[in-house]
Amino acid sequence: MKPGTNIDYSITIPAYNEEEYLPQTLENLRHSMNTISRFRGEIIVTDNNSTDSTASIAKEYGARVVFEEHQQISRARNTGAKAASGKYLIFVDSDTLISPALLEKTLNTLASERYCGGGALVEFDGHLPLVAKCGIITWLILSKTFKWACGAYVFCTHDAFMETGGFDERYYASEEIHFSRALRRWGRKHGKRFIILDESIITSSRKIKWYSIKEHLIMFLHMLRYLSPLQNRDACYKMWYQHPGKSKKDHG
Repeated sequence: MKPGTNIDYSITIPAYNEEEYLPQTLENLRHSMNTISRFRGEIIVTDNNSTDSTASIAKEYGARVVFEEHQQISRARNTGAKAASGKYLIFVDSDTLISPALLEKTLNTLASERYCGGGALVEFDGHLPLVAKCGIITWLILSKTFKWACGAYVFCTHDAFMETGGFDERYYASEEIHFSRALRRWGRKHGKRFIILDESIITSSRKIKWYSIKEHLIMFLHMLRYLSPLQNRDACYKMWYQHPGKSKKDHG
């Protein structure tokens, strides 16, 4: 944390080639932030080696931009957090919208000093196929039961982030679950809790719609080929890191 600043919270957004979704996300964040006078915040966008106008768009909206060459969501989030000035950290995906009520409740939760971190419920935009709806319901049950934060929205104190080491960079997927568990362990040692708030974020369903059920099944079977698939870049790449029509070379 930078000394001498009066920033209460930092919102970090990892972004790779997000010129389509980033403007709406940043505009939404600015609106939500402007409704809250008690806390002062900043936005940090981690340009994860983009080849489009992601970085320039972020600057146009007043965000501070940091660069991370290695394309990995956990690394990108950690790079943004390390540049943050706030004592509270909020991680938001570049295609995700949060309400003023959720932001205010997040900040009040952390300011109470009874919680070390948490997450929120998740809703997807647009119409979804039945199998996707069933999957989301399953996730919501698991999230509330086991206190797993959705990666599109995670928050914590700066101290908890630093002492847990942030998002585990051994993983190319499921890093938010490992981070949630690390925060819960840290919280127990310090008499604090980890919470999933009842408010929801709205995030893009694009990854669900990009691929057919058959393609999702093929990608899942591809992951099973690896001994530790979530720690293997090749096993996770297409599902989490490759846009349709773009080759692996395009992503660095």
